[in-house]
Amino acid sequence: MSTYQFTCEVEPHYLGEQSAPDEDVYAFAYTVTITNTGEVTAQLISRHWIIEDAEGHSEEVKGLGVVGNQPLLRPGESFQYTSGTRLRSPSGQMRGSFFCVAEDGERFEATVLPFALVADTPAPGRVLH
Repeated sequence: MSTYQFTCEVEPHYLGEQSAPDEDVYAFAYTVTITNTGEVTAQLISRHWIIEDAEGHSEEVKGLGVVGNQPLLRPGESFQYTSGTRLRSPSGQMRGSFFCVAEDGERFEATVLPFALVADTPAPGRVLH
């Protein structure tokens, strides 16, 4: 176990009701669970996301905290939030990191491994009843 470590898990969901495939707009929500798996209390300070769609478009998002919070997590504690993004294609991926500072002043990054964003759209010509 590392002294300074946040573990991140992500669950993405396609938002069909907020998407407009005929206009190349595909909306996704993602729920992130951040757990302090280290040995020292630490605070999440900022986020950095790289969002890519299947057409090669890439966007970088940086900012303080997550959904207006900079959670302070003791060892074993978790923080969960949901946010969203839009792509110009029905699939893509996101990856990123969180910049954190431990209560003893040590700085570290928590990596978010790449995760897929895939629209579960009906096949063309298929009618759902």
